[in-house]
Amino acid sequence: MTERNAIETRRPTRPREETGLAARLQGVRMPELLPPVWRERLTPRAPDGLSSRLLLLTVAFTLAVAALIIVPSAASFQERWLMDRLQAAELASVGVEALPYSAVEDSTAEQLLSIGGVQSVVVGEQGVRRLLLQAPNLPRAPELIDLRQRNVGARLLDPWKTLFGHPDRSLRVQAKPRYRSGDFIEILAPAQPLKLELKSFLLNSLTMSLLIAVVAGGLLYASLSYLVLAPLRRVTRSIERFAADPESPAETPSDRHDEIGRVERELARMQEEVRQSLRSRARLVALGEAVAKINHDLRNMLTSAQMASERLSSSSDPLVAKALPRLERALGRAAALARNVLEYGKSEEAAPQRQKMLLARAVAVAAEDAGLEDDGVRLIRDLPARLTVNADSDQLHRILVNLMRNARQAIESDPAREKKGRITVRAEARDGMVAVRITDDGPGIPERLAGRLFEAFVSGRASEGTGLGLTISRELAANHGGELRLLHTSPEGTTFELRLPA
Repeated sequence: MTERNAIETRRPTRPREETGLAARLQGVRMPELLPPVWRERLTPRAPDGLSSRLLLLTVAFTLAVAALIIVPSAASFQERWLMDRLQAAELASVGVEALPYSAVEDSTAEQLLSIGGVQSVVVGEQGVRRLLLQAPNLPRAPELIDLRQRNVGARLLDPWKTLFGHPDRSLRVQAKPRYRSGDFIEILAPAQPLKLELKSFLLNSLTMSLLIAVVAGGLLYASLSYLVLAPLRRVTRSIERFAADPESPAETPSDRHDEIGRVERELARMQEEVRQSLRSRARLVALGEAVAKINHDLRNMLTSAQMASERLSSSSDPLVAKALPRLERALGRAAALARNVLEYGKSEEAAPQRQKMLLARAVAVAAEDAGLEDDGVRLIRDLPARLTVNADSDQLHRILVNLMRNARQAIESDPAREKKGRITVRAEARDGMVAVRITDDGPGIPERLAGRLFEAFVSGRASEGTGLGLTISRELAANHGGELRLLHTSPEGTTFELRLPA
Protein backbone atom coordinates (compact mmCIF):
# COMPACT_ATOMS: atom_id res chain seq x y z
CA MET A 1 0.00 0.00 0.00
CA THR A 2 1.43 3.44 -1.00
CA GLU A 3 1.62 6.49 1.22
CA ARG A 4 -0.73 8.34 -1.14
CA ASN A 5 -3.60 6.03 -0.23
CA ALA A 6 -2.97 6.22 3.48
CA ILE A 7 -5.28 8.40 5.53
CA GLU A 8 -3.87 10.63 8.19
CA THR A 9 -5.45 10.50 11.62
CA ARG A 10 -6.03 13.94 13.09
CA ARG A 11 -7.45 14.62 16.52
CA PRO A 12 -8.01 18.39 16.85
CA THR A 13 -10.48 19.75 19.36
CA ARG A 14 -12.86 20.29 16.44
CA PRO A 15 -12.70 17.82 13.51
CA ARG A 16 -11.41 19.30 10.25
CA GLU A 17 -14.48 18.30 8.25
CA GLU A 18 -16.71 20.31 10.54
CA THR A 19 -15.23 23.50 9.04
CA GLY A 20 -17.19 22.76 5.87
CA LEU A 21 -20.76 23.56 4.88
CA ALA A 22 -22.36 21.59 7.69
CA ALA A 23 -20.41 23.37 10.42
CA ARG A 24 -20.94 26.80 8.91
CA LEU A 25 -24.70 26.23 8.82
CA GLN A 26 -24.79 24.80 12.32
CA GLY A 27 -27.09 26.79 14.60
CA VAL A 28 -28.26 29.10 11.83
CA ARG A 29 -31.86 30.20 12.18
CA MET A 30 -34.22 29.84 9.27
CA PRO A 31 -34.35 33.56 8.25
CA GLU A 32 -30.55 33.68 8.28
CA LEU A 33 -30.45 31.07 5.52
CA LEU A 34 -31.73 33.72 3.13
CA PRO A 35 -29.11 35.36 0.87
CA PRO A 36 -27.82 38.72 2.21
CA VAL A 37 -29.52 40.71 -0.57
CA TRP A 38 -32.88 39.09 0.27
CA ARG A 39 -32.40 39.72 3.99
CA GLU A 40 -31.71 43.41 3.29
CA ARG A 41 -34.72 43.77 1.01
CA LEU A 42 -37.09 41.91 3.31
CA THR A 43 -36.06 43.71 6.50
CA PRO A 44 -39.21 45.40 7.89
CA ARG A 45 -39.18 49.15 7.48
CA ALA A 46 -41.36 52.01 8.62
CA PRO A 47 -44.14 53.11 6.25
CA ASP A 48 -42.85 55.37 3.49
CA GLY A 49 -45.87 57.70 3.44
CA LEU A 50 -47.23 56.58 0.09
CA SER A 51 -50.78 57.47 1.18
CA SER A 52 -49.73 60.99 2.16
CA ARG A 53 -47.87 61.50 -1.11
CA LEU A 54 -50.84 60.27 -3.09
CA LEU A 55 -53.15 62.64 -1.19
CA LEU A 56 -50.83 65.61 -1.78
CA LEU A 57 -50.51 64.78 -5.47
CA THR A 58 -54.29 64.46 -5.77
CA VAL A 59 -54.80 67.88 -4.14
CA ALA A 60 -52.07 69.47 -6.29
CA PHE A 61 -53.47 68.06 -9.53
CA THR A 62 -57.06 69.05 -8.76
CA LEU A 63 -55.95 72.60 -7.85
CA ALA A 64 -53.93 72.79 -11.06
CA VAL A 65 -56.98 71.73 -13.05
CA ALA A 66 -59.08 74.32 -11.20
CA ALA A 67 -56.53 77.02 -12.05
CA LEU A 68 -56.56 75.98 -15.70
CA ILE A 69 -60.32 76.41 -15.68
CA ILE A 70 -60.47 79.71 -13.77
CA VAL A 71 -57.87 81.64 -15.82
CA PRO A 72 -59.63 81.34 -19.20
CA SER A 73 -63.01 81.74 -17.47
CA ALA A 74 -61.91 85.13 -16.11
CA ALA A 75 -60.78 86.19 -19.59
CA SER A 76 -64.12 85.10 -21.08
CA PHE A 77 -66.05 86.92 -18.34
CA GLN A 78 -64.19 90.20 -18.99
CA GLU A 79 -64.78 89.93 -22.73
CA ARG A 80 -68.50 89.30 -22.21
CA TRP A 81 -68.72 92.28 -19.85
CA LEU A 82 -67.01 94.55 -22.35
CA MET A 83 -69.13 93.24 -25.25
CA ASP A 84 -72.29 93.94 -23.26
CA ARG A 85 -71.16 97.54 -22.78
CA LEU A 86 -70.25 97.83 -26.46
CA GLN A 87 -73.64 96.56 -27.59
CA ALA A 88 -75.46 98.94 -25.22
CA ALA A 89 -73.33 101.83 -26.50
CA GLU A 90 -73.98 100.79 -30.10
CA LEU A 91 -77.74 100.82 -29.55
CA ALA A 92 -77.45 104.21 -27.86
CA SER A 93 -75.47 105.53 -30.82
CA VAL A 94 -78.23 104.44 -33.19
CA GLY A 95 -80.75 106.44 -31.11
CA VAL A 96 -78.54 109.52 -31.10
CA GLU A 97 -78.07 109.47 -34.88
CA ALA A 98 -81.85 109.28 -35.33
CA LEU A 99 -82.21 112.78 -33.82
CA PRO A 100 -81.98 115.83 -36.07
CA TYR A 101 -78.34 116.80 -36.54
CA SER A 102 -77.47 114.11 -33.96
CA ALA A 103 -78.07 116.69 -31.22
CA VAL A 104 -78.45 115.32 -27.72
CA GLU A 105 -78.97 117.30 -24.55
CA ASP A 106 -76.48 116.87 -21.75
CA SER A 107 -78.98 115.25 -19.43
CA THR A 108 -80.05 112.79 -22.12
CA ALA A 109 -76.43 111.95 -22.92
CA GLU A 110 -75.62 111.30 -19.29
CA GLN A 111 -78.71 109.09 -19.00
CA LEU A 112 -77.72 107.10 -22.10
CA LEU A 113 -74.17 106.74 -20.83
CA SER A 114 -75.28 105.57 -17.41
CA ILE A 115 -77.63 103.03 -18.97
CA GLY A 116 -74.78 101.63 -21.08
CA GLY A 117 -72.26 101.90 -18.25
CA VAL A 118 -69.83 103.85 -20.43
CA GLN A 119 -68.29 107.31 -20.38
CA SER A 120 -67.94 107.97 -24.11
CA VAL A 121 -69.00 106.51 -27.47
CA VAL A 122 -67.05 106.93 -30.73
CA VAL A 123 -67.97 105.52 -34.15
CA GLY A 124 -65.31 105.08 -36.85
CA GLU A 125 -66.35 104.92 -40.50
CA GLN A 126 -64.17 105.26 -43.58
CA GLY A 127 -61.27 106.53 -41.50
CA VAL A 128 -63.32 109.23 -39.76
CA ARG A 129 -63.94 109.21 -36.00
CA ARG A 130 -67.26 110.65 -34.82
CA LEU A 131 -67.84 111.39 -31.18
CA LEU A 132 -71.50 110.66 -30.44
CA LEU A 133 -71.64 110.69 -26.65
CA GLN A 134 -69.00 112.50 -24.63
CA ALA A 135 -68.28 112.27 -20.90
CA PRO A 136 -66.35 114.60 -18.60
CA ASN A 137 -62.55 114.62 -18.69
CA LEU A 138 -60.77 111.65 -17.04
CA PRO A 139 -57.95 111.84 -14.43
CA ARG A 140 -55.90 109.09 -16.15
CA ALA A 141 -55.27 108.15 -19.75
CA PRO A 142 -57.37 105.08 -20.67
CA GLU A 143 -55.87 101.78 -21.79
CA LEU A 144 -56.80 100.51 -25.25
CA ILE A 145 -58.35 97.05 -25.64
CA ASP A 146 -59.03 96.13 -29.27
CA LEU A 147 -61.34 93.14 -29.36
CA ARG A 148 -60.92 92.79 -33.11
CA GLN A 149 -57.36 91.49 -32.87
CA ARG A 150 -55.85 90.11 -29.67
CA ASN A 151 -53.50 87.21 -28.95
CA VAL A 152 -54.12 84.56 -26.34
CA GLY A 153 -51.57 85.92 -23.90
CA ALA A 154 -53.16 89.38 -23.86
CA ARG A 155 -56.63 87.87 -23.36
CA LEU A 156 -55.47 85.82 -20.35
CA LEU A 157 -53.50 88.72 -18.84
CA ASP A 158 -56.10 91.50 -19.09
CA PRO A 159 -58.40 90.26 -16.25
CA TRP A 160 -55.47 90.31 -13.82
CA LYS A 161 -54.57 93.84 -14.90
CA THR A 162 -58.14 94.81 -14.09
CA LEU A 163 -58.02 93.11 -10.68
CA PHE A 164 -54.72 94.64 -9.60
CA GLY A 165 -54.83 97.89 -11.59
CA HIS A 166 -55.26 101.49 -10.34
CA PRO A 167 -58.73 102.36 -8.96
CA ASP A 168 -59.05 105.26 -11.48
CA ARG A 169 -58.13 103.02 -14.41
CA SER A 170 -60.33 103.40 -17.52
CA LEU A 171 -60.68 101.17 -20.56
CA ARG A 172 -60.91 102.30 -24.14
CA VAL A 173 -62.52 99.36 -25.93
CA GLN A 174 -62.88 98.91 -29.67
CA ALA A 175 -64.89 96.29 -31.55
CA LYS A 176 -66.63 95.75 -34.87
CA PRO A 177 -70.23 97.04 -34.91
CA ARG A 178 -73.06 94.51 -34.99
CA TYR A 179 -76.20 96.63 -35.43
CA ARG A 180 -74.91 99.45 -37.64
CA SER A 181 -72.43 100.18 -40.37
CA GLY A 182 -68.92 101.41 -39.69
CA ASP A 183 -65.34 100.26 -39.21
CA PHE A 184 -65.47 100.10 -35.42
CA ILE A 185 -67.31 101.32 -32.40
CA GLU A 186 -65.35 102.54 -29.43
CA ILE A 187 -66.42 103.09 -25.86
CA LEU A 188 -64.71 104.54 -22.83
CA ALA A 189 -65.65 102.74 -19.61
CA PRO A 190 -64.36 102.87 -16.01
CA ALA A 191 -62.57 99.70 -14.89
CA GLN A 192 -63.84 99.80 -11.30
CA PRO A 193 -67.31 98.27 -11.99
CA LEU A 194 -65.64 95.53 -14.07
CA LYS A 195 -63.19 94.93 -11.23
CA LEU A 196 -65.97 94.47 -8.68
CA GLU A 197 -67.96 92.10 -10.89
CA LEU A 198 -64.82 90.21 -11.86
CA LYS A 199 -63.94 89.72 -8.17
CA SER A 200 -67.41 88.38 -7.46
CA PHE A 201 -67.23 86.06 -10.48
CA LEU A 202 -63.80 84.72 -9.53
CA LEU A 203 -64.86 84.17 -5.92
CA ASN A 204 -67.90 82.19 -7.02
CA SER A 205 -65.87 80.28 -9.61
CA LEU A 206 -63.11 79.52 -7.12
CA THR A 207 -65.61 78.29 -4.55
CA MET A 208 -67.30 76.05 -7.09
CA SER A 209 -63.98 74.83 -8.49
CA LEU A 210 -62.67 74.00 -5.03
CA LEU A 211 -65.86 72.15 -4.22
CA ILE A 212 -65.60 70.16 -7.43
CA ALA A 213 -61.88 69.60 -6.85
CA VAL A 214 -62.47 68.37 -3.31
CA VAL A 215 -65.22 65.98 -4.39
CA ALA A 216 -63.31 64.73 -7.44
CA GLY A 217 -60.02 64.49 -5.53
CA GLY A 218 -61.70 62.66 -2.66
CA LEU A 219 -63.33 60.18 -5.01
CA LEU A 220 -60.05 59.70 -6.88
CA TYR A 221 -58.10 59.22 -3.65
CA ALA A 222 -60.67 56.77 -2.28
CA SER A 223 -60.64 54.81 -5.53
CA LEU A 224 -56.85 54.64 -5.66
CA SER A 225 -56.71 53.70 -1.98
CA TYR A 226 -59.12 50.85 -2.55
CA LEU A 227 -57.69 49.66 -5.86
CA VAL A 228 -53.95 50.26 -5.29
CA LEU A 229 -52.93 51.27 -1.76
CA ALA A 230 -54.90 48.63 0.14
CA PRO A 231 -53.48 45.73 -1.97
CA LEU A 232 -49.98 47.21 -1.68
CA ARG A 233 -50.32 47.38 2.09
CA ARG A 234 -51.42 43.75 2.08
CA VAL A 235 -48.43 42.77 -0.06
CA THR A 236 -46.08 44.79 2.20
CA ARG A 237 -47.45 43.13 5.34
CA SER A 238 -47.03 39.74 3.72
CA ILE A 239 -43.39 40.48 2.84
CA GLU A 240 -42.61 41.84 6.31
CA ARG A 241 -44.27 38.87 8.02
CA PHE A 242 -42.40 36.48 5.73
CA ALA A 243 -39.09 38.25 6.47
CA ALA A 244 -39.70 37.92 10.21
CA ASP A 245 -40.88 34.29 10.05
CA PRO A 246 -40.74 32.43 6.72
CA GLU A 247 -42.76 29.58 8.22
CA SER A 248 -45.74 31.81 9.02
CA PRO A 249 -48.91 30.95 7.06
CA ALA A 250 -49.17 32.84 3.78
CA GLU A 251 -52.08 35.12 2.97
CA THR A 252 -54.47 33.83 0.35
CA PRO A 253 -53.99 35.87 -2.86
CA SER A 254 -56.98 37.84 -4.08
CA ASP A 255 -58.91 36.75 -7.15
CA ARG A 256 -58.13 39.97 -9.00
CA HIS A 257 -57.04 39.57 -12.62
CA ASP A 258 -55.13 42.85 -12.99
CA GLU A 259 -51.44 43.57 -12.41
CA ILE A 260 -51.78 43.72 -8.61
CA GLY A 261 -53.53 40.35 -8.58
CA ARG A 262 -50.67 38.92 -10.61
CA VAL A 263 -48.16 40.44 -8.17
CA GLU A 264 -49.96 38.85 -5.22
CA ARG A 265 -50.06 35.43 -6.86
CA GLU A 266 -46.41 35.61 -7.95
CA LEU A 267 -45.40 36.73 -4.45
CA ALA A 268 -47.25 33.82 -2.89
CA ARG A 269 -45.59 31.42 -5.33
CA MET A 270 -42.11 32.85 -4.68
CA GLN A 271 -42.63 32.71 -0.93
CA GLU A 272 -43.63 29.07 -1.15
CA GLU A 273 -40.55 28.30 -3.26
CA VAL A 274 -38.34 30.08 -0.72
CA ARG A 275 -40.00 28.13 2.11
CA GLN A 276 -39.27 24.88 0.33
CA SER A 277 -35.69 25.98 -0.30
CA LEU A 278 -35.21 26.95 3.34
CA ARG A 279 -36.63 23.63 4.51
CA SER A 280 -34.27 21.84 2.15
CA ARG A 281 -31.36 23.85 3.51
CA ALA A 282 -32.39 23.05 7.05
CA ARG A 283 -32.46 19.37 6.19
CA LEU A 284 -29.05 19.72 4.51
CA VAL A 285 -27.70 21.36 7.66
CA ALA A 286 -28.75 18.38 9.73
CA LEU A 287 -27.52 15.97 7.08
CA GLY A 288 -24.20 17.82 6.81
CA GLU A 289 -23.65 17.61 10.54
CA ALA A 290 -24.37 13.89 10.52
CA VAL A 291 -22.13 13.29 7.48
CA ALA A 292 -19.30 15.28 9.07
CA LYS A 293 -19.44 13.19 12.24
CA ILE A 294 -19.76 9.91 10.34
CA ASN A 295 -16.95 10.89 8.00
CA HIS A 296 -14.66 11.72 10.90
CA ASP A 297 -15.29 8.39 12.60
CA LEU A 298 -15.05 6.53 9.28
CA ARG A 299 -11.63 7.99 8.53
CA ASN A 300 -10.35 6.82 11.89
CA MET A 301 -11.73 3.33 11.23
CA LEU A 302 -10.18 3.25 7.75
CA THR A 303 -6.84 4.32 9.15
CA SER A 304 -6.92 1.45 11.63
CA ALA A 305 -7.96 -0.97 8.86
CA GLN A 306 -5.13 0.21 6.60
CA MET A 307 -2.62 -0.20 9.40
CA ALA A 308 -3.90 -3.74 9.95
CA SER A 309 -3.67 -4.51 6.22
CA GLU A 310 -0.06 -3.33 6.20
CA ARG A 311 0.73 -5.84 8.97
CA LEU A 312 -1.08 -8.57 7.01
CA SER A 313 1.09 -7.86 3.95
CA SER A 314 4.04 -9.51 5.73
CA SER A 315 2.08 -12.73 6.33
CA SER A 316 3.16 -15.85 4.45
CA ASP A 317 -0.34 -17.34 4.47
CA PRO A 318 -1.36 -17.83 0.81
CA LEU A 319 -5.05 -17.13 1.59
CA VAL A 320 -4.10 -13.81 3.18
CA ALA A 321 -1.88 -12.95 0.21
CA LYS A 322 -4.76 -13.73 -2.14
CA ALA A 323 -7.40 -11.68 -0.25
CA LEU A 324 -5.11 -8.75 0.65
CA PRO A 325 -5.26 -6.95 -2.77
CA ARG A 326 -9.06 -6.98 -2.66
CA LEU A 327 -8.97 -5.60 0.85
CA GLU A 328 -6.58 -2.83 -0.16
CA ARG A 329 -8.70 -1.89 -3.13
CA ALA A 330 -11.82 -1.76 -0.94
CA LEU A 331 -10.04 0.40 1.63
CA GLY A 332 -8.73 2.68 -1.13
CA ARG A 333 -12.22 3.17 -2.57
CA ALA A 334 -13.61 3.90 0.90
CA ALA A 335 -10.83 6.40 1.57
CA ALA A 336 -11.45 8.13 -1.77
CA LEU A 337 -15.18 8.33 -1.01
CA ALA A 338 -14.50 9.88 2.40
CA ARG A 339 -12.03 12.36 0.89
CA ASN A 340 -14.35 13.39 -1.98
CA VAL A 341 -17.38 13.78 0.28
CA LEU A 342 -15.33 15.98 2.58
CA GLU A 343 -14.07 18.13 -0.31
CA TYR A 344 -17.56 18.46 -1.80
CA GLY A 345 -19.02 19.39 1.58
CA LYS A 346 -16.81 22.46 1.88
CA SER A 347 -18.76 25.69 1.52
CA GLU A 348 -16.41 26.79 -1.25
CA GLU A 349 -13.09 25.97 -2.80
CA ALA A 350 -10.09 28.11 -1.99
CA ALA A 351 -9.41 30.92 -4.42
CA PRO A 352 -6.93 29.77 -7.06
CA GLN A 353 -3.35 30.97 -6.65
CA ARG A 354 -2.64 31.58 -10.31
CA GLN A 355 0.77 31.26 -11.87
CA LYS A 356 2.12 30.66 -15.34
CA MET A 357 3.05 27.04 -15.97
CA LEU A 358 3.86 24.78 -18.89
CA LEU A 359 0.82 22.74 -19.80
CA ALA A 360 2.91 19.79 -21.03
CA ARG A 361 4.61 19.46 -17.63
CA ALA A 362 1.27 19.61 -15.76
CA VAL A 363 -0.18 16.90 -18.05
CA ALA A 364 2.83 14.62 -17.53
CA VAL A 365 2.63 14.83 -13.73
CA ALA A 366 -1.15 14.28 -13.76
CA ALA A 367 -0.81 11.26 -16.06
CA GLU A 368 1.61 9.63 -13.65
CA ASP A 369 -0.77 10.09 -10.70
CA ALA A 370 -3.71 8.91 -12.80
CA GLY A 371 -1.96 5.54 -13.38
CA LEU A 372 -1.25 5.89 -17.10
CA GLU A 373 1.67 3.59 -18.02
CA ASP A 374 3.37 2.38 -21.17
CA ASP A 375 2.38 -1.23 -20.53
CA GLY A 376 -1.22 -0.29 -19.75
CA VAL A 377 -3.45 2.56 -20.86
CA ARG A 378 -1.09 4.90 -22.67
CA LEU A 379 -1.00 8.70 -22.83
CA ILE A 380 -0.59 10.37 -26.21
CA ARG A 381 0.33 14.07 -25.99
CA ASP A 382 -0.30 16.48 -28.85
CA LEU A 383 0.69 19.72 -27.16
CA PRO A 384 2.64 22.80 -28.29
CA ALA A 385 6.01 22.68 -26.56
CA ARG A 386 5.88 26.13 -24.96
CA LEU A 387 2.10 26.46 -24.38
CA THR A 388 1.43 27.93 -20.93
CA VAL A 389 -1.69 28.38 -18.82
CA ASN A 390 -2.46 30.79 -15.99
CA ALA A 391 -3.81 28.51 -13.25
CA ASP A 392 -3.42 27.16 -9.75
CA SER A 393 -1.00 24.23 -10.06
CA ASP A 394 -2.69 22.09 -7.39
CA GLN A 395 -6.23 22.67 -8.66
CA LEU A 396 -5.24 22.10 -12.28
CA HIS A 397 -3.55 18.86 -11.20
CA ARG A 398 -6.77 17.70 -9.50
CA ILE A 399 -8.82 18.44 -12.63
CA LEU A 400 -6.46 16.61 -14.99
CA VAL A 401 -6.06 13.62 -12.63
CA ASN A 402 -9.84 13.28 -12.30
CA LEU A 403 -10.36 13.34 -16.08
CA MET A 404 -7.49 10.95 -16.88
CA ARG A 405 -8.31 8.52 -14.06
CA ASN A 406 -11.97 8.41 -15.13
CA ALA A 407 -10.90 7.72 -18.73
CA ARG A 408 -8.47 4.96 -17.66
CA GLN A 409 -11.05 3.30 -15.43
CA ALA A 410 -13.67 3.44 -18.21
CA ILE A 411 -11.24 1.73 -20.61
CA GLU A 412 -10.17 -0.92 -18.11
CA SER A 413 -13.79 -1.71 -17.15
CA ASP A 414 -14.76 -2.53 -20.76
CA PRO A 415 -15.07 -6.35 -20.86
CA ALA A 416 -15.16 -6.44 -24.67
CA ARG A 417 -11.79 -4.74 -25.10
CA GLU A 418 -8.95 -6.84 -26.52
CA LYS A 419 -6.18 -4.28 -26.93
CA LYS A 420 -4.70 -1.69 -24.66
CA GLY A 421 -6.40 1.66 -24.59
CA ARG A 422 -5.05 5.13 -25.11
CA ILE A 423 -5.86 8.63 -23.88
CA THR A 424 -5.02 11.57 -26.11
CA VAL A 425 -4.48 15.10 -24.79
CA ARG A 426 -4.56 17.96 -27.28
CA ALA A 427 -4.46 21.70 -26.64
CA GLU A 428 -4.59 24.95 -28.55
CA ALA A 429 -4.76 28.63 -27.66
CA ARG A 430 -7.61 30.73 -29.08
CA ASP A 431 -9.41 33.91 -28.03
CA GLY A 432 -7.22 34.36 -24.95
CA MET A 433 -8.06 30.88 -23.64
CA VAL A 434 -6.36 27.48 -23.76
CA ALA A 435 -8.66 24.64 -24.81
CA VAL A 436 -7.46 21.25 -23.54
CA ARG A 437 -9.23 18.21 -25.01
CA ILE A 438 -8.89 14.82 -23.32
CA THR A 439 -10.09 11.98 -25.53
CA ASP A 440 -10.22 8.26 -24.71
CA ASP A 441 -11.14 5.24 -26.84
CA GLY A 442 -13.30 3.68 -24.15
CA PRO A 443 -16.89 2.44 -24.40
CA GLY A 444 -18.41 5.89 -23.94
CA ILE A 445 -20.89 7.23 -21.39
CA PRO A 446 -24.43 5.81 -21.26
CA GLU A 447 -26.99 8.18 -22.73
CA ARG A 448 -29.03 8.19 -19.53
CA LEU A 449 -26.02 9.61 -17.64
CA ALA A 450 -24.56 12.01 -20.21
CA GLY A 451 -26.96 14.86 -19.37
CA ARG A 452 -26.44 14.50 -15.59
CA LEU A 453 -22.75 13.77 -15.59
CA PHE A 454 -21.74 16.89 -13.62
CA GLU A 455 -24.36 16.45 -10.91
CA ALA A 456 -23.20 15.36 -7.47
CA PHE A 457 -23.25 11.61 -6.74
CA VAL A 458 -23.95 10.69 -10.37
CA SER A 459 -21.44 8.08 -11.54
CA GLY A 460 -21.19 5.60 -14.35
CA ARG A 461 -19.31 3.12 -12.12
CA ALA A 462 -21.80 1.87 -9.55
CA SER A 463 -19.23 -0.17 -7.60
CA GLU A 464 -16.31 2.29 -7.48
CA GLY A 465 -17.29 5.83 -8.42
CA THR A 466 -18.44 8.43 -5.90
CA GLY A 467 -19.95 10.76 -8.50
CA LEU A 468 -18.11 13.78 -7.10
CA GLY A 469 -14.91 13.98 -9.17
CA LEU A 470 -16.42 15.73 -12.20
CA THR A 471 -18.58 17.97 -10.01
CA ILE A 472 -15.52 19.20 -8.10
CA SER A 473 -13.47 19.52 -11.30
CA ARG A 474 -16.12 21.67 -12.97
CA GLU A 475 -16.27 23.93 -9.91
CA LEU A 476 -12.49 24.32 -9.93
CA ALA A 477 -12.53 25.22 -13.65
CA ALA A 478 -15.26 27.83 -13.05
CA ASN A 479 -13.19 29.38 -10.24
CA HIS A 480 -10.44 29.96 -12.80
CA GLY A 481 -12.82 31.76 -15.14
CA GLY A 482 -12.97 28.76 -17.44
CA GLU A 483 -15.25 25.80 -17.94
CA LEU A 484 -15.31 22.01 -18.18
CA ARG A 485 -17.78 20.31 -20.47
CA LEU A 486 -18.50 17.00 -22.13
CA LEU A 487 -17.77 17.59 -25.81
CA HIS A 488 -18.60 14.20 -27.29
CA THR A 489 -19.36 10.63 -26.27
CA SER A 490 -20.10 7.50 -28.29
CA PRO A 491 -19.22 3.78 -28.26
CA GLU A 492 -15.92 4.78 -29.93
CA GLY A 493 -14.82 7.08 -27.14
CA THR A 494 -15.42 10.22 -25.07
CA THR A 495 -13.97 13.74 -25.25
CA PHE A 496 -13.93 16.34 -22.48
CA GLU A 497 -12.87 19.96 -23.05
CA LEU A 498 -11.24 22.07 -20.36
CA ARG A 499 -10.95 25.82 -21.07
CA LEU A 500 -8.55 27.93 -18.98
CA PRO A 501 -7.02 31.43 -19.29
CA ALA A 502 -3.94 31.36 -21.50
